[in-house]
Amino acid sequence: MYAALDIGGTKIAGALVDAEGRVTRRIQRPTPAKESARVLMSAVDSVLDGLARDPAWGTIRGFGIASAGPVDTGAGTVSPVNIPAWRGFPLVDKVRAHPLLFASIEPALVGDAVAMAAAEHWKGAACDVGNALCMVVSTGVGGGLVLNGRLHYGPSGNAGHIGHISVDLDGDPCPCGARGCVEGLASGTAIARRAQAARWMPPQGEAATATEVAASARRGDALALAAFDRAAQALAAGIAATAALVEIDVAVVGGGVAQAGDLLFTPLRRHLDTYATLDFVRGLEVRPAALAQDAGLVGAVAAVREPQHRAPALDGPVRG
Repeated sequence: MYAALDIGGTKIAGALVDAEGRVTRRIQRPTPAKESARVLMSAVDSVLDGLARDPAWGTIRGFGIASAGPVDTGAGTVSPVNIPAWRGFPLVDKVRAHPLLFASIEPALVGDAVAMAAAEHWKGAACDVGNALCMVVSTGVGGGLVLNGRLHYGPSGNAGHIGHISVDLDGDPCPCGARGCVEGLASGTAIARRAQAARWMPPQGEAATATEVAASARRGDALALAAFDRAAQALAAGIAATAALVEIDVAVVGGGVAQAGDLLFTPLRRHLDTYATLDFVRGLEVRPAALAQDAGLVGAVAAVREPQHRAPALDGPVRG
């Protein structure tokens, strides 16, 4: 049995996961993203407290942490763009200090999108390919790469961070400091913001979210459909650029926004035909993620369990 955390801009999830990648216990809390570092860590501790009450807690052999990034896997710190109070926050040290975590367990940190890539390559939509880009499209946009059958971390653990590729040179400023980032055009927040700017209105009494924009789009609302189309175009540009750099076989797209299904995937595939035009990227396949909301948790476990998915600091011998 393994323990896992998945920390993002809207939720903090924890789970116990068995050796086959099955989630046997899951706990979730809202992320107090605008609160202090102390309040945020209290939410994490609450999830850990809940997991520790499960009898299987006593059998865990490893602990993986997936977090919104950027992350520094070597230092064990996180600086999520959408969690302002955590800048260089020592998340691994804080989790290690939890009184109910056994001294023999060393938590291992990965970026949430890298964890998703590990999960989809282990048990999901990328399990049959050697080269893949796996993306999370949710409150933010992140990505991870599988190259030559191994998870590719990069020196700090942030390789594949497609959300902060600039696809609009004159675009709006991004909290990361650049302009026209994929995240600023394709995240759930960006979809809702673009729809509202075009004078789309959510139903009375409902919040202006990507979920509501998707509901309006399913009813044929032209403004809502246009917001999804623009997001899909930004994703297509980022995917095509990544494919041109590293020659991937498949792009896997998951996260909350991907739950919109064909509202996102149909225009995404159409726009990808426009951007992926070189012979070696033409016809690139796009697949929905298979593991849905548990991908970060399963992937955090994969990153500590499977040698080909481990971060460089944790690497063991490559299996033959």
